[in-house]
Amino acid sequence: MYNTLQTYLFLAALLFAIGLYGVLARRSLIAVLISVELMLNAASINFMAFNRFLAPEPAVGQIITLFIMAVAAAEAAIALSIIITVYRK
Repeated sequence: MYNTLQTYLFLAALLFAIGLYGVLARRSLIAVLISVELMLNAASINFMAFNRFLAPEPAVGQIITLFIMAVAAAEAAIALSIIITVYRK
């Protein structure tokens, strides 16, 4: 019952909606950064769900998810350094 594609897509849509609300409603740069991370995690859940249920080659979704994680880590490091620089001045 819970192990269906629709369950994972609903969870990803919920995470994406929370992240989008955080980006649009927050004024703090760190809160916006956390919201963007939620949106990237929602995209990763989508890739993994489609990988599990629909993909003929199972490694494709996992590779894309690892790429998203690497981009998210680099984005967090650069954004945090910019935020710290802005707050110091």
